[in-house]
Amino acid sequence: MRLPIATLVCALISLLALIGVAGNAQARAAAPRLMALRCIPASTVACKRVVRVSTGRQIQLTGRRLASGMRVTFRWPSGALATKLRRTGAGWSVRVPAGTAAGGVAVTVRDRAGRRSNARNIIVVGARSPQRPSASTAAGTLPAVMRGNGMWIWELPRTNGGNLDAIAARARAANMTTVYVKSSDAANNWKQFTPQLVQGLKARGLRVCAWQFVYGKDPLGEAAAAAADVADGAECLIIDAETHYEGHYGAAQRYVQALRARIGRDYPLGLTSFPYVDYHPTFPYSVFLAPGAAQANLPQVYWKAIGGSVDAVSARTVAHNRIYGAPIAPLGQTYDAAPPAQLQRFRAIWAGYGAAGVSWWSWQHTTAAQWRTLGLPAGSVVPPDPGWPALHEGSRGDQVIWLQQHLASYDPTVKVQIGGRFTAATEATLRRFQTARGLPATGVTDAATWQAVLALALRPVDWTAGPG
Repeated sequence: MRLPIATLVCALISLLALIGVAGNAQARAAAPRLMALRCIPASTVACKRVVRVSTGRQIQLTGRRLASGMRVTFRWPSGALATKLRRTGAGWSVRVPAGTAAGGVAVTVRDRAGRRSNARNIIVVGARSPQRPSASTAAGTLPAVMRGNGMWIWELPRTNGGNLDAIAARARAANMTTVYVKSSDAANNWKQFTPQLVQGLKARGLRVCAWQFVYGKDPLGEAAAAAADVADGAECLIIDAETHYEGHYGAAQRYVQALRARIGRDYPLGLTSFPYVDYHPTFPYSVFLAPGAAQANLPQVYWKAIGGSVDAVSARTVAHNRIYGAPIAPLGQTYDAAPPAQLQRFRAIWAGYGAAGVSWWSWQHTTAAQWRTLGLPAGSVVPPDPGWPALHEGSRGDQVIWLQQHLASYDPTVKVQIGGRFTAATEATLRRFQTARGLPATGVTDAATWQAVLALALRPVDWTAGPG
Protein backbone atom coordinates (compact mmCIF):
# COMPACT_ATOMS: atom_id res chain seq x y z
CA MET A 1 0.00 0.00 0.00
CA ARG A 2 1.51 3.32 -1.01
CA LEU A 3 1.51 6.23 1.46
CA PRO A 4 0.59 9.69 0.22
CA ILE A 5 3.60 11.88 -0.68
CA ALA A 6 2.65 14.42 2.03
CA THR A 7 2.77 11.67 4.65
CA LEU A 8 6.22 10.56 3.50
CA VAL A 9 7.50 14.12 3.61
CA CYS A 10 6.20 14.62 7.16
CA ALA A 11 7.79 11.35 8.24
CA LEU A 12 11.10 12.37 6.71
CA ILE A 13 11.02 15.77 8.45
CA SER A 14 10.27 14.11 11.78
CA LEU A 15 13.14 11.66 11.29
CA LEU A 16 15.57 14.47 10.48
CA ALA A 17 14.41 16.40 13.54
CA LEU A 18 15.03 13.37 15.73
CA ILE A 19 18.47 12.95 14.21
CA GLY A 20 19.20 16.64 14.84
CA VAL A 21 18.12 16.41 18.48
CA ALA A 22 20.23 13.32 18.94
CA GLY A 23 23.15 15.00 17.23
CA ASN A 24 22.89 18.10 19.44
CA ALA A 25 22.68 15.96 22.54
CA GLN A 26 25.72 14.00 21.42
CA ALA A 27 27.62 17.23 20.73
CA ARG A 28 26.77 18.53 24.19
CA ALA A 29 27.77 15.21 25.70
CA ALA A 30 31.08 15.31 23.83
CA ALA A 31 32.11 18.65 25.32
CA PRO A 32 35.00 18.56 27.81
CA ARG A 33 33.98 18.42 31.44
CA LEU A 34 35.98 19.73 34.39
CA MET A 35 35.60 17.69 37.55
CA ALA A 36 38.08 19.47 39.81
CA LEU A 37 41.00 21.90 39.98
CA ARG A 38 43.91 21.47 42.38
CA CYS A 39 47.10 23.28 43.23
CA ILE A 40 50.47 21.79 42.34
CA PRO A 41 51.57 20.48 44.75
CA ALA A 42 48.18 19.61 46.22
CA SER A 43 49.59 20.04 49.72
CA THR A 44 50.08 23.80 49.22
CA VAL A 45 48.91 25.48 52.42
CA ALA A 46 47.08 28.27 50.59
CA CYS A 47 44.99 25.73 48.68
CA LYS A 48 43.49 23.57 51.44
CA ARG A 49 39.98 24.95 51.02
CA VAL A 50 40.05 26.59 47.60
CA VAL A 51 42.55 26.85 44.75
CA ARG A 52 44.46 30.05 45.53
CA VAL A 53 47.40 30.78 43.24
CA SER A 54 49.42 33.62 41.77
CA THR A 55 50.12 34.09 38.07
CA GLY A 56 52.74 31.74 36.72
CA ARG A 57 51.82 28.95 39.13
CA GLN A 58 50.50 25.62 37.91
CA ILE A 59 47.13 24.09 38.60
CA GLN A 60 46.03 20.53 37.92
CA LEU A 61 42.83 19.80 36.01
CA THR A 62 40.86 16.58 36.25
CA GLY A 63 37.92 15.83 34.04
CA ARG A 64 36.61 14.05 31.00
CA ARG A 65 37.54 14.36 27.34
CA LEU A 66 40.64 16.47 28.00
CA ALA A 67 43.50 16.52 25.48
CA SER A 68 46.84 18.24 25.05
CA GLY A 69 46.66 21.61 23.34
CA MET A 70 43.11 22.40 24.37
CA ARG A 71 42.45 26.08 25.04
CA VAL A 72 42.14 26.88 28.75
CA THR A 73 40.52 30.25 29.44
CA PHE A 74 40.83 32.26 32.64
CA ARG A 75 37.95 34.74 32.79
CA TRP A 76 37.15 37.55 35.23
CA PRO A 77 34.66 40.45 35.06
CA SER A 78 36.88 42.80 33.05
CA GLY A 79 38.65 40.36 30.75
CA ALA A 80 40.00 36.94 29.91
CA LEU A 81 43.29 35.30 28.93
CA ALA A 82 43.94 31.86 27.52
CA THR A 83 46.72 29.31 27.36
CA LYS A 84 47.08 25.66 26.38
CA LEU A 85 46.52 22.47 28.34
CA ARG A 86 49.44 20.09 28.61
CA ARG A 87 50.19 16.67 30.06
CA THR A 88 52.84 16.53 32.78
CA GLY A 89 53.88 14.18 35.54
CA ALA A 90 51.16 15.76 37.65
CA GLY A 91 48.50 14.94 35.04
CA TRP A 92 46.67 17.61 33.07
CA SER A 93 48.11 20.96 34.06
CA VAL A 94 48.25 24.59 33.06
CA ARG A 95 49.96 27.73 34.30
CA VAL A 96 47.91 30.78 35.22
CA PRO A 97 48.81 33.27 32.45
CA ALA A 98 50.73 36.39 33.37
CA GLY A 99 48.26 39.26 33.20
CA THR A 100 45.36 37.40 34.83
CA ALA A 101 43.64 39.78 37.26
CA ALA A 102 43.64 39.15 40.98
CA GLY A 103 40.37 37.92 42.49
CA GLY A 104 37.81 35.33 41.49
CA VAL A 105 38.53 33.73 38.12
CA ALA A 106 36.48 31.15 36.21
CA VAL A 107 38.40 28.43 34.37
CA THR A 108 37.00 26.66 31.30
CA VAL A 109 38.41 24.33 28.64
CA ARG A 110 37.52 24.43 24.94
CA ASP A 111 38.23 21.63 22.49
CA ARG A 112 39.19 21.98 18.83
CA ALA A 113 35.55 21.80 17.78
CA GLY A 114 34.81 24.87 19.91
CA ARG A 115 32.89 22.96 22.60
CA ARG A 116 33.37 24.59 25.98
CA SER A 117 33.38 22.86 29.32
CA ASN A 118 31.65 23.86 32.49
CA ALA A 119 33.43 26.49 34.62
CA ARG A 120 35.41 25.89 37.80
CA ASN A 121 36.50 28.80 40.00
CA ILE A 122 39.84 29.71 41.47
CA ILE A 123 41.21 32.71 43.34
CA VAL A 124 44.19 34.49 41.82
CA VAL A 125 46.26 36.41 44.31
CA GLY A 126 48.38 39.41 43.37
CA ALA A 127 51.86 38.61 42.13
CA ARG A 128 54.48 39.11 44.80
CA SER A 129 56.51 41.62 42.86
CA PRO A 130 59.42 43.46 44.52
CA GLN A 131 58.25 46.65 42.83
CA ARG A 132 55.04 48.36 41.78
CA PRO A 133 53.98 47.37 38.25
CA SER A 134 55.34 50.01 35.96
CA ALA A 135 55.84 50.82 32.30
CA SER A 136 59.03 52.66 33.24
CA THR A 137 62.07 50.79 34.47
CA ALA A 138 65.39 51.31 36.15
CA ALA A 139 67.05 50.85 32.75
CA GLY A 140 66.10 54.37 31.79
CA THR A 141 63.29 56.83 31.29
CA LEU A 142 61.30 57.44 28.15
CA PRO A 143 62.97 59.92 25.79
CA ALA A 144 61.35 63.35 26.14
CA VAL A 145 60.14 63.47 22.53
CA MET A 146 58.05 60.32 23.09
CA ARG A 147 56.39 61.53 26.29
CA GLY A 148 52.82 62.73 26.42
CA ASN A 149 50.24 62.00 23.72
CA GLY A 150 51.09 61.12 20.15
CA MET A 151 49.31 60.26 16.91
CA TRP A 152 50.60 58.20 13.99
CA ILE A 153 50.37 59.50 10.43
CA TRP A 154 50.47 56.89 7.68
CA GLU A 155 49.35 58.71 4.56
CA LEU A 156 49.77 62.49 4.70
CA PRO A 157 47.14 63.29 2.01
CA ARG A 158 44.55 61.47 4.15
CA THR A 159 45.58 63.47 7.22
CA ASN A 160 43.44 66.61 7.07
CA GLY A 161 44.38 66.77 3.41
CA GLY A 162 48.03 67.34 4.36
CA ASN A 163 47.20 70.89 5.51
CA LEU A 164 49.71 71.69 8.23
CA ASP A 165 47.57 74.37 9.87
CA ALA A 166 44.63 71.94 10.11
CA ILE A 167 46.89 69.17 11.43
CA ALA A 168 48.32 71.41 14.13
CA ALA A 169 44.88 72.70 15.15
CA ARG A 170 43.42 69.22 15.51
CA ALA A 171 46.48 68.00 17.40
CA ARG A 172 46.29 70.91 19.85
CA ALA A 173 42.57 70.33 20.45
CA ALA A 174 43.30 66.72 21.44
CA ASN A 175 46.40 67.60 23.52
CA MET A 176 48.65 65.76 21.07
CA THR A 177 52.27 66.80 21.38
CA THR A 178 54.03 64.39 19.00
CA VAL A 179 53.24 63.11 15.52
CA TYR A 180 54.85 59.94 14.13
CA VAL A 181 55.01 60.27 10.35
CA LYS A 182 55.68 57.40 7.92
CA SER A 183 59.08 58.18 6.46
CA SER A 184 60.40 55.06 4.76
CA ASP A 185 59.60 51.50 3.80
CA ALA A 186 62.56 49.13 3.78
CA ALA A 187 65.37 51.01 2.00
CA ASN A 188 62.96 53.37 0.24
CA ASN A 189 62.37 56.85 1.61
CA TRP A 190 58.83 58.19 1.25
CA LYS A 191 58.39 61.48 -0.59
CA GLN A 192 55.91 62.73 2.01
CA PHE A 193 58.61 63.00 4.68
CA THR A 194 60.68 66.07 3.89
CA PRO A 195 62.68 68.69 5.79
CA GLN A 196 59.97 71.18 4.85
CA LEU A 197 57.26 69.00 6.42
CA VAL A 198 59.27 68.54 9.59
CA GLN A 199 60.11 72.23 9.89
CA GLY A 200 56.51 73.22 9.19
CA LEU A 201 55.08 70.96 11.89
CA LYS A 202 57.74 72.03 14.37
CA ALA A 203 56.98 75.68 13.67
CA ARG A 204 53.37 74.94 14.59
CA GLY A 205 54.35 73.55 17.98
CA LEU A 206 54.49 69.80 17.28
CA ARG A 207 57.30 67.36 17.90
CA VAL A 208 57.97 65.25 14.82
CA CYS A 209 59.22 61.66 14.73
CA ALA A 210 59.79 59.41 11.74
CA TRP A 211 58.76 55.77 11.51
CA GLN A 212 60.11 53.17 9.17
CA PHE A 213 58.69 49.74 8.31
CA VAL A 214 61.49 47.20 7.96
CA TYR A 215 61.68 43.74 6.42
CA GLY A 216 65.20 42.43 7.07
CA LYS A 217 66.14 41.55 3.49
CA ASP A 218 68.47 44.54 3.19
CA PRO A 219 69.29 45.64 6.75
CA LEU A 220 72.14 47.94 5.69
CA GLY A 221 69.95 49.64 3.09
CA GLU A 222 67.19 50.01 5.68
CA ALA A 223 69.65 51.57 8.10
CA ALA A 224 70.78 54.06 5.45
CA ALA A 225 67.18 55.05 4.69
CA ALA A 226 66.43 55.50 8.38
CA ALA A 227 69.52 57.66 8.82
CA ALA A 228 68.30 59.84 5.95
CA ASP A 229 64.99 60.31 7.79
CA VAL A 230 66.94 61.49 10.81
CA ALA A 231 68.92 63.87 8.63
CA ASP A 232 65.61 65.37 7.44
CA GLY A 233 65.07 66.66 10.96
CA ALA A 234 63.12 63.89 12.73
CA GLU A 235 63.38 64.25 16.49
CA CYS A 236 63.12 60.50 17.03
CA LEU A 237 62.90 57.37 14.89
CA ILE A 238 60.59 54.40 15.47
CA ILE A 239 61.43 51.01 13.97
CA ASP A 240 58.28 49.17 12.90
CA ALA A 241 59.46 45.54 12.72
CA GLU A 242 56.93 42.73 12.54
CA THR A 243 56.48 39.32 10.89
CA HIS A 244 59.21 39.77 8.28
CA TYR A 245 61.89 39.98 10.98
CA GLU A 246 60.86 36.82 12.82
CA GLY A 247 63.83 34.47 13.04
CA HIS A 248 66.25 37.02 11.54
CA TYR A 249 68.49 37.82 14.51
CA GLY A 250 71.56 38.47 12.40
CA ALA A 251 69.72 40.91 10.13
CA ALA A 252 68.27 42.72 13.15
CA GLN A 253 71.73 43.11 14.67
CA ARG A 254 73.27 44.32 11.42
CA TYR A 255 70.48 46.87 11.03
CA VAL A 256 70.83 48.22 14.57
CA GLN A 257 74.62 48.37 14.44
CA ALA A 258 74.64 50.17 11.08
CA LEU A 259 71.91 52.58 12.18
CA ARG A 260 73.60 53.48 15.45
CA ALA A 261 76.88 54.03 13.60
CA ARG A 262 75.11 56.65 11.48
CA ILE A 263 72.88 58.42 14.02
CA GLY A 264 74.94 58.09 17.20
CA ARG A 265 74.32 56.11 20.36
CA ASP A 266 72.14 58.72 22.10
CA TYR A 267 69.66 59.57 19.37
CA PRO A 268 66.09 58.65 20.53
CA LEU A 269 65.19 55.30 18.98
CA GLY A 270 62.10 53.19 19.61
CA LEU A 271 60.71 49.81 18.58
CA THR A 272 57.09 49.10 17.77
CA SER A 273 56.02 45.50 17.31
CA PHE A 274 53.77 42.72 18.62
CA PRO A 275 52.60 43.20 22.22
CA TYR A 276 52.41 39.48 23.09
CA VAL A 277 56.06 38.45 23.19
CA ASP A 278 55.18 34.84 24.03
CA TYR A 279 53.07 34.55 20.87
CA HIS A 280 56.06 35.48 18.69
CA PRO A 281 58.93 33.38 20.06
CA THR A 282 61.30 33.92 17.13
CA PHE A 283 61.02 37.70 16.93
CA PRO A 284 64.33 39.33 18.00
CA TYR A 285 63.06 41.59 20.80
CA SER A 286 66.33 40.86 22.61
CA VAL A 287 68.25 42.46 19.72
CA PHE A 288 66.06 45.49 19.04
CA LEU A 289 65.73 46.25 22.78
CA ALA A 290 69.27 45.38 23.83
CA PRO A 291 71.49 48.00 25.49
CA GLY A 292 72.64 50.39 22.78
CA ALA A 293 69.65 49.66 20.54
CA ALA A 294 66.15 51.12 21.08
CA GLN A 295 65.65 53.14 24.27
CA ALA A 296 61.87 52.76 24.16
CA ASN A 297 59.36 49.98 23.56
CA LEU A 298 56.09 50.97 21.81
CA PRO A 299 54.13 47.69 21.64
CA GLN A 300 51.04 47.67 19.41
CA VAL A 301 48.40 47.11 22.08
CA TYR A 302 45.48 46.75 19.67
CA TRP A 303 43.06 45.18 22.12
CA LYS A 304 40.06 45.12 19.77
CA ALA A 305 42.02 43.57 16.92
CA ILE A 306 43.46 40.98 19.32
CA GLY A 307 39.98 40.21 20.61
CA GLY A 308 40.42 40.95 24.30
CA SER A 309 39.50 43.61 26.80
CA VAL A 310 41.63 46.70 27.36
CA ASP A 311 42.54 45.47 30.85
CA ALA A 312 43.56 41.95 29.87
CA VAL A 313 45.54 42.85 26.75
CA SER A 314 47.34 45.66 28.56
CA ALA A 315 48.21 43.48 31.55
CA ARG A 316 49.62 40.72 29.38
CA THR A 317 51.64 43.28 27.43
CA VAL A 318 53.22 44.66 30.60
CA ALA A 319 53.92 41.20 32.01
CA HIS A 320 55.79 39.99 28.94
CA ASN A 321 57.55 43.20 27.87
CA ARG A 322 58.80 44.43 31.24
CA ILE A 323 61.68 41.94 31.27
CA TYR A 324 63.49 43.82 28.47
CA GLY A 325 64.04 46.87 30.66
CA ALA A 326 63.05 49.51 28.11
CA PRO A 327 60.34 51.96 29.19
CA ILE A 328 57.00 51.08 27.60
CA ALA A 329 54.96 53.71 25.75
CA PRO A 330 52.01 51.74 24.33
CA LEU A 331 50.53 52.27 20.89
CA GLY A 332 46.74 52.05 21.14
CA GLN A 333 44.14 51.75 18.41
CA THR A 334 41.55 54.11 17.09
CA TYR A 335 41.09 52.09 13.91
CA ASP A 336 38.41 49.41 13.57
CA ALA A 337 35.93 51.76 15.27
CA ALA A 338 37.34 51.29 18.76
CA PRO A 339 34.65 52.74 21.10
CA PRO A 340 35.56 56.04 22.81
CA ALA A 341 34.91 54.46 26.23
CA GLN A 342 37.60 51.88 25.51
CA LEU A 343 40.03 54.59 24.46
CA GLN A 344 39.43 56.32 27.78
CA ARG A 345 39.90 53.05 29.69
CA PHE A 346 43.16 52.43 27.81
CA ARG A 347 44.49 55.83 28.81
CA ALA A 348 43.51 55.32 32.46
CA ILE A 349 45.02 51.82 32.65
CA TRP A 350 48.35 52.92 31.22
CA ALA A 351 48.43 56.03 33.39
CA GLY A 352 48.10 53.60 36.29
CA TYR A 353 51.04 51.61 34.98
CA GLY A 354 53.05 54.82 34.94
CA ALA A 355 53.50 55.06 31.18
CA ALA A 356 55.04 58.43 30.37
CA GLY A 357 53.78 58.33 26.79
CA VAL A 358 50.85 56.94 24.80
CA SER A 359 50.20 57.12 21.07
CA TRP A 360 47.48 56.04 18.64
CA TRP A 361 47.14 54.30 15.29
CA SER A 362 46.17 56.20 13.32
CA TRP A 363 45.21 59.76 12.35
CA GLN A 364 43.28 58.81 9.23
CA HIS A 365 41.22 56.22 11.13
CA THR A 366 40.26 58.46 14.05
CA THR A 367 36.66 59.67 14.13
CA ALA A 368 35.40 62.99 15.46
CA ALA A 369 34.04 61.27 18.58
CA GLN A 370 37.39 59.60 19.19
CA TRP A 371 39.26 62.89 18.76
CA ARG A 372 36.99 64.46 21.39
CA THR A 373 37.67 61.57 23.79
CA LEU A 374 41.42 61.85 23.32
CA GLY A 375 41.20 65.52 24.27
CA LEU A 376 39.60 64.76 27.65
CA PRO A 377 41.61 64.29 30.88
CA ALA A 378 42.96 60.73 30.97
CA GLY A 379 42.13 59.79 34.54
CA SER A 380 43.97 56.93 36.20
CA VAL A 381 43.32 53.54 37.75
CA VAL A 382 45.87 51.46 39.64
CA PRO A 383 45.91 47.99 38.07
CA PRO A 384 47.14 44.95 40.01
CA ASP A 385 50.60 43.62 39.28
CA PRO A 386 50.22 41.50 36.11
CA GLY A 387 52.95 39.01 37.00
CA TRP A 388 56.03 37.91 35.09
CA PRO A 389 56.73 35.26 32.41
CA ALA A 390 57.00 31.84 34.09
CA LEU A 391 59.75 30.20 32.03
CA HIS A 392 60.64 26.60 32.76
CA GLU A 393 62.22 23.54 31.15
CA GLY A 394 60.60 23.09 27.76
CA SER A 395 59.91 26.81 27.25
CA ARG A 396 61.11 28.32 23.98
CA GLY A 397 61.53 31.72 22.45
CA ASP A 398 63.14 35.10 22.73
CA GLN A 399 62.30 35.43 26.43
CA VAL A 400 64.41 32.33 27.04
CA ILE A 401 67.24 33.87 25.01
CA TRP A 402 67.02 37.00 27.17
CA LEU A 403 67.10 34.89 30.34
CA GLN A 404 70.07 32.87 29.10
CA GLN A 405 72.01 35.98 28.10
CA HIS A 406 71.78 37.19 31.69
CA LEU A 407 72.48 33.79 33.24
CA ALA A 408 75.55 33.48 31.02
CA SER A 409 77.21 36.27 32.99
CA TYR A 410 76.63 34.16 36.12
CA ASP A 411 77.67 30.88 34.48
CA PRO A 412 79.62 31.23 31.19
CA THR A 413 78.72 27.64 30.22
CA VAL A 414 75.11 28.65 29.53
CA LYS A 415 74.43 28.24 25.80
CA VAL A 416 72.45 30.87 23.92
CA GLN A 417 71.06 29.84 20.53
CA ILE A 418 68.41 31.04 18.10
CA GLY A 419 65.19 29.33 19.10
CA GLY A 420 65.84 29.86 22.79
CA ARG A 421 65.36 26.37 24.21
CA PHE A 422 65.07 26.17 28.01
CA THR A 423 67.05 22.98 28.46
CA ALA A 424 67.73 20.83 31.51
CA ALA A 425 71.11 22.56 31.71
CA THR A 426 69.42 25.96 31.78
CA GLU A 427 67.15 24.76 34.57
CA ALA A 428 70.12 23.47 36.58
CA THR A 429 71.88 26.84 36.22
CA LEU A 430 68.73 28.70 37.21
CA ARG A 431 68.28 26.52 40.31
CA ARG A 432 71.89 27.16 41.36
CA PHE A 433 71.38 30.87 40.80
CA GLN A 434 68.16 30.90 42.84
CA THR A 435 69.89 29.09 45.68
CA ALA A 436 72.82 31.51 45.59
CA ARG A 437 70.39 34.43 45.88
CA GLY A 438 68.40 32.88 48.70
CA LEU A 439 65.36 32.20 46.52
CA PRO A 440 63.31 28.99 46.31
CA ALA A 441 65.15 26.74 43.85
CA THR A 442 62.14 25.99 41.65
CA GLY A 443 63.81 26.20 38.26
CA VAL A 444 60.96 28.50 37.18
CA THR A 445 61.17 32.27 36.73
CA ASP A 446 58.88 34.21 39.07
CA ALA A 447 58.87 37.87 40.06
CA ALA A 448 61.74 37.67 42.53
CA THR A 449 63.83 35.51 40.21
CA TRP A 450 63.38 37.88 37.28
CA GLN A 451 64.40 40.84 39.41
CA ALA A 452 67.55 39.02 40.51
CA VAL A 453 68.36 37.79 36.99
CA LEU A 454 67.89 41.21 35.40
CA ALA A 455 70.34 42.69 37.89
CA LEU A 456 73.04 40.57 36.22
CA ALA A 457 75.06 41.97 33.35
CA LEU A 458 73.82 41.07 29.88
CA ARG A 459 76.24 38.88 27.96
CA PRO A 460 76.29 40.06 24.31
CA VAL A 461 75.75 37.57 21.50
CA ASP A 462 77.11 38.02 17.97
CA TRP A 463 74.16 36.95 15.86
CA THR A 464 75.73 38.26 12.66
CA ALA A 465 78.13 35.31 12.57
CA GLY A 466 75.27 32.90 11.81
CA PRO A 467 72.37 32.66 9.36
CA GLY A 468 69.53 35.20 9.46
